[in-house]
Amino acid sequence: METLQVILLLLVGLLLIVGGADKLVDGAAAIARRYGISEFVIGMTIVGIGTSAPELVVSLIGASEGNADIAIGNVVGSNTINTLFGLGITALIFPMAITRSNRRIDIPMHLGFTALVFGLGMTGSLLGFGEDRLGRLDAVILLLAFVLYICYQFKAGGAAEETEEGKKLPSLAVSVLLILLGLVALIFGGRLFVNNATHLARLMGASDKFIAVTVLAIGTSLPELATCIVAAAKKKGQLALGNIIGSNIFNLLLILGISGLITPLSFSGMDRIDAGVLLLAGVLLVTASWTGRNNKLDRFDGALLLLSWAGYMTWLIINL
Repeated sequence: METLQVILLLLVGLLLIVGGADKLVDGAAAIARRYGISEFVIGMTIVGIGTSAPELVVSLIGASEGNADIAIGNVVGSNTINTLFGLGITALIFPMAITRSNRRIDIPMHLGFTALVFGLGMTGSLLGFGEDRLGRLDAVILLLAFVLYICYQFKAGGAAEETEEGKKLPSLAVSVLLILLGLVALIFGGRLFVNNATHLARLMGASDKFIAVTVLAIGTSLPELATCIVAAAKKKGQLALGNIIGSNIFNLLLILGISGLITPLSFSGMDRIDAGVLLLAGVLLVTASWTGRNNKLDRFDGALLLLSWAGYMTWLIINL
């Protein structure tokens, strides 16, 4: 009976995630069309930041308690899954168009910000006196980079896509309500899904370490994953891509920036393999954006990203 209850709650969580993603995408796309902002910019700001709310809470709690491993590990793990698993599975199901701006600016900047964080944190910070840590001045640099990048996006992000002829846009109030309801459903549904998936795994005899690198790792990225798939299914590929890139940059610059201001973050516990895989994910995304003839993240690119994620997960499980 307990197992059946857990499965039912698991399904309820999944329904909330899918429903929330659907409303979030509709509301965000409506605002983009209403104000002439590209869906990519809306995806990387409103949607990307909103879906990263769970990571923000976890990292800030970790930083306030002086636990740098939680603050840093949460961001590294989330970004790795977002790029390799999230974009991988979305591109495999629904190939996503890549614009010239994505190829020349957004995707390279995503890799550049990743390298910046590890450059500051793992080679001796500006105020770390040679220690592997992210000091407060480093945190200020990350926050400044975040502000400048977001300002740039709103200034040069391009115009919104054409609205379908005869299709009436919802009012601003309705659009904002859809976004808020979508985010609440995503976060609550994600938590319900993770809690019950963890419980079910324990009932099946899985170890805590196995649960941590599989169920919990994927579960914390469910809002981004669900939003990506729903957006791509609605032919809003730019919103989907913007969601992942925006979420990752938000994690790297804003979350680690604020966490680093609260307390200097030591990178001494960061595994070089984890850092290397995250950098590799950024490199693969850059490579995918410049290869192929269709200006898309196509199914081949999606399969390559997913295979890389599967290889990484296999390594993690073997080394539990």
